[in-house]
Amino acid sequence: MSSQLAHVSTITRIQNPPFSSSHHHQFLSQRTYIPAKVYEHPAALLLERCSSLEDLRRVLPLVFKNGLSQEHLFQTKLVSLFCRYGSVVEAARVFDAVDDKLDVLYHTMLKGYAKVPDLDKAVSFFVRMRCDDVEPVVYNFTYLLKACGDEAELGVGKEVHGLLVKSGFSLDLFAMTGLENMYAKCRQVHEARKVFDRMPERDLVSWNTMVSGYSQNGLARMALEMVALMCEENLKPSFITVVSVLPAVSALGLIRIGKEIHGYAMRAGFDSLVNVSTALVDMYAKCGSLRTARRLFDGFAQNGRPIEALNYFSQMRAWTVKPDTFTYVSVITALAELSVTHQAKWIHGVVMRNCLDKNVFVATALVDMYAKCGAITTARKVFDMMSERHVTTWNAMIDGYGTHGIGKAALELFEEMRKGNVKPNGVTFLSVISACSHSGLVEAGVKCFHMMKEGYSIEPSMDHYGAMVDLLGRAGLLNEAWDFIAQMPVKPAVNVYGAMLGACQIHKNVSFAEKAAERLFELNPDDGGYHVLLANIYRAASMWEKVGQVRVSMLRQGLRKTPGCSMVEIKNEVHSFFSGSTDHPSSKEIYTFLEKLMCKIKEAGYVPDTKLILGVEDDIKEQLLSSHSEKLAISFGLLNTTAGTTIHVRKNLRVCADCHNATKYISLVTGREIVVRDMQRFHHFKNGVCSCGDYW
Repeated sequence: MSSQLAHVSTITRIQNPPFSSSHHHQFLSQRTYIPAKVYEHPAALLLERCSSLEDLRRVLPLVFKNGLSQEHLFQTKLVSLFCRYGSVVEAARVFDAVDDKLDVLYHTMLKGYAKVPDLDKAVSFFVRMRCDDVEPVVYNFTYLLKACGDEAELGVGKEVHGLLVKSGFSLDLFAMTGLENMYAKCRQVHEARKVFDRMPERDLVSWNTMVSGYSQNGLARMALEMVALMCEENLKPSFITVVSVLPAVSALGLIRIGKEIHGYAMRAGFDSLVNVSTALVDMYAKCGSLRTARRLFDGFAQNGRPIEALNYFSQMRAWTVKPDTFTYVSVITALAELSVTHQAKWIHGVVMRNCLDKNVFVATALVDMYAKCGAITTARKVFDMMSERHVTTWNAMIDGYGTHGIGKAALELFEEMRKGNVKPNGVTFLSVISACSHSGLVEAGVKCFHMMKEGYSIEPSMDHYGAMVDLLGRAGLLNEAWDFIAQMPVKPAVNVYGAMLGACQIHKNVSFAEKAAERLFELNPDDGGYHVLLANIYRAASMWEKVGQVRVSMLRQGLRKTPGCSMVEIKNEVHSFFSGSTDHPSSKEIYTFLEKLMCKIKEAGYVPDTKLILGVEDDIKEQLLSSHSEKLAISFGLLNTTAGTTIHVRKNLRVCADCHNATKYISLVTGREIVVRDMQRFHHFKNGVCSCGDYW
């Protein structure tokens, strides 16, 4: 690597004046002229709004088909997007296929290699760039310096420093900050300070880099001094400053200063940020203020941050801090959100060893946790062993039955509750109606809705109205559902029309879908999910022109589809997969296995639903369908577990029709039970059948 850079040094053309920073900015802003009609082509608009590797691969055939790959702007865009979504190999293929390369294309490719980071390839590419007479710009050096710092390659970093000076960028703010960061990460903090002191001007980033450098290299007092100097310069510390200096406070045990920083973070609104609040918990705990650390910790689970809650629960136990009842409830709630069976059993064991399994609050949380982890039978066992039950206990069990599609059991438990001393509340009725909705028990659900007001004097909330529309709509009673909305005594909210639109997708009803979508776009114009739902309804009806109109409208408004993500737990570790992703270490094995698996289920009768995808050839449609996130997660689970093991998968969106059908066949040909928890309910696949009865 060093010899490569030495070669670059000899070919640097000193006679050509290097770019100044202003020249660099002007250079990067240049764009090849592209006619407006080309830029506004749907394929170009789709490319602009790609938010994942799956999106990019889906749009790529359209880009080539419409000749956009011949335009310099789109060549650079493709390389940039492939690098952004983690496929530098595909970015390099695009780069190599371009005959007439602009300098900006080289700069983009170099950034991709450095970002990975792959320092060897980044250096090799830099050499190639110089051999191709491409003049370096300042950001080329900052990319390389960042890669050197990330890989702690001090020797290469020094050589890049030398090249940077020879190229005339020794006083550039971005270059100097990059150097400062590289030296700090390579544990040469004194060299980093020399660079900092030589800067003719400094911004907040350069100050934060120095604070972080001192803190990470064990020079806590110097980190605090840098923050003090920053304030003297009238620079306002950012959230990065706070995160960088708190470890220094912890190292010195300066709780008073830590509280002052906490107060500043609250006034600046930084305390709601994950990294800031995590650093605060760590600081309080290490400074001996465990009660304050615990209060902050309890907030993690309550605010949708389960990973942080679990991490600090483990630390609390390591610090021999005895968690109280509500701390256990917080942890159990966090595990319920993660839906990881192994950890659910672990926390149950911890609770029992601490003799808290008889506590009504803890036991109720356990019921809810097991239900949300797919273990509905275990949830019922815990429920039955409780000597005392609150209304929340009954609600948790009824809701658990509902999300698992066991509506009759939910109704039976509801009737048992009514005969006892615990009075149902609004949440109880919402859980019962939702359970009826998931199981197609329309008559029972309608009866419960009327019973709520007439028998228990509970006024329906907007959630109850939404559940009723869902109940009627899922059953195909779309006229009745629309009439119900029209007769509501209050103005319908987003969830009501959302339930209506979802029912229209199930039953492929375009006219009601358009009415519901019109209201939704008025009430919540920033949610791209409803636009996607409407587009899918048009697609099912083969109304391709309207599908295109919805997609273009989304692009013009800057709305994006939420990328599909599925998670599977293997050997106590949760693995996440995005549709079309190849960044998992086992991607090659997964796709090879999945290809064979798809052949097997086709032999068993599976037919890919290619109507779900628009604008590409049928073979590409099948490839895109086969790379959906749940199929990747299931394949990984099958590859890494023994025969007879149940595969548990969690999906962030509703399971699509093709994946639902495919998973039934996978359970048949593999002889495995597969449990999928999507955003609405559980699906238990076994022997080619799903527990939902294809009613979801």
